Amino acid sequence: MNHTTRWSLQGKYTLITGGTRGIGKAIAEELLALGAQVCIVSRKETEVNNQVAEWQQNNLPALGFAADLSTADEREKLKAFIESKWGKLDVLVNNVGTNIRKKTPEYSSAEYHLLMQTNLTSAFHLCQLFYPLLKAAGQSSIVNISSVSGLVHVRSGSIYGMTKGAMNQLTRNLACEWAADGIRVNAVAPWYIETPLAQAVLQDKAYLENILQRTPMRKIGQPEDVAGTVAFLCMPAAAYITGQCIAVDGGFTVYGF
Repeated sequence: MNHTTRWSLQGKYTLITGGTRGIGKAIAEELLALGAQVCIVSRKETEVNNQVAEWQQNNLPALGFAADLSTADEREKLKAFIESKWGKLDVLVNNVGTNIRKKTPEYSSAEYHLLMQTNLTSAFHLCQLFYPLLKAAGQSSIVNISSVSGLVHVRSGSIYGMTKGAMNQLTRNLACEWAADGIRVNAVAPWYIETPLAQAVLQDKAYLENILQRTPMRKIGQPEDVAGTVAFLCMPAAAYITGQCIAVDGGFTVYGF
């Protein structure tokens, strides 16, 4: 394999959940730039259509599908869509996620269910659904977008941390179970990234200063920082990397006293 092929995603069919904004959009644009065919998924049909139209106007091979991936029926519809449009899949990026920030005693059972279904069950079920296509691809990749809250305590809420911790373990288990099928499975765990989802928290100057004090690089990450790591993990250049959870965090998780 030559150098150009090792660092390319040319001709790879890639599915990215939660791909219309923030980290998901950055991942989609990174993979498109590296030659991949991309399908993004989001709940809001207008956002999906607008984003895909923008990419297509620039002659980028993008598709979109509107679905609420917190429900099993919608996940099944997504599988049928990918099978009808492509009939193949090389890369699955489980990026969709949400959060409700509360103290543990304050969560309702409905909120617990929503967070678990959106953040964890969707990733597990999509891995199940797309396993046949990923196996058929021969050398394929799953990248789960986790969080540093799945590695250490972060004031993001206990349920969010639970979903991400479980996602990290799912990553390890599938990496071992599916290695013989040519499927690599890794996770990327961001710290605070400058996205619409994080804006509400980052606008609090005192809270922002606390974040920066605990981050050796003294800055908030950009969506492109996460996208570059995801892209690398999908490339042939990363062919011997599986079962890993890579923190994209400016040093936050290793910063002691």
